[in-house]
Amino acid sequence: MKNRILIITLLLLSSIISSCSSDDDFNYQSDFENSHNAWLIFKESSNNSYKYVVSGGSVFTTYGWETTIKVSNGVIIERAFRYTAGAEDFIPVEQLEWTENENEINSPEYENTSASTALTLDKIYEKAEHEWLIKRKGATSYFESENNGLISTCGYTKKNCLDDCFVGITIKSIETL
Repeated sequence: MKNRILIITLLLLSSIISSCSSDDDFNYQSDFENSHNAWLIFKESSNNSYKYVVSGGSVFTTYGWETTIKVSNGVIIERAFRYTAGAEDFIPVEQLEWTENENEINSPEYENTSASTALTLDKIYEKAEHEWLIKRKGATSYFESENNGLISTCGYTKKNCLDDCFVGITIKSIETL
């Protein structure tokens, strides 16, 4: 009888534990998983060779920018940056637009610019899952997959933040090379 009670108790405990999932700590899990699956299909069909454009802007300074990252066979081969509008009065001409090639990517020369860090989409999905979409108190999370199912907006903002508070990424477009 004791063994039967022990077995039933263990089975009940196991079902309770297995019914708990990481959903409690992860925002947009289903949407993320669908997008990640779309990414894996795209990655294979493109031979892991693609380019994507990260867009950004500042409410405070009223100008925008774009960073284009090119990846060939899973290796970042180029990062190009440009201000899209409104920066001419604030930014020196030589910094309005620039390009780094494979051996210069993420160089210290451009470290303190508005350019997005060059990451592969594998790394972006990893950051989305482990950094940007985790549930946190006092923050609102965002996830969209407007690039044919691939990630387009992912991140969070802390509540009561007034200007330029988004932590994450906004990808304007993704296409094969």
